[in-house]
Amino acid sequence: MLCEFREQTLGADDAMSDPGRWAERRALSLLKNRGWQCLSERWSCRYGELDLMMIKSDRSGPRLLMVEVKARRQCGLDGWGVKAFAAAKRKRLARTVSCWQSCHPWCDQGHLEVVLALVPLPPSSRPVRWIRVPELWSG
Repeated sequence: MLCEFREQTLGADDAMSDPGRWAERRALSLLKNRGWQCLSERWSCRYGELDLMMIKSDRSGPRLLMVEVKARRQCGLDGWGVKAFAAAKRKRLARTVSCWQSCHPWCDQGHLEVVLALVPLPPSSRPVRWIRVPELWSG
């Protein structure tokens, strides 16, 4: 079952009142425009929360995309949020993804890719940075 998505205008006021939610909606909108469909949004279990779980089918079959969204006001000491995605966070996220897959066994066959979406908040005009996280499972 796909999650419902309502296209919204994302204003600066929304980014100030709930920056995390604003960043997730921006990432979701960009992915929808690239042909991805949302399977889960803010899904949680005892291990943690998945910001976005997306699916896209191509010639090789279904592809799953797990997106961890980080909102940032400016590039600072944390490298736009990359440092917030340290080994402990990746390990917790791997357990959460495994839990999600056990609740959605029909998705187990898809190729899973994990990305970190670094979303700059207004007034920044920087684009969203998408960083693949291939080492997620090596902890």
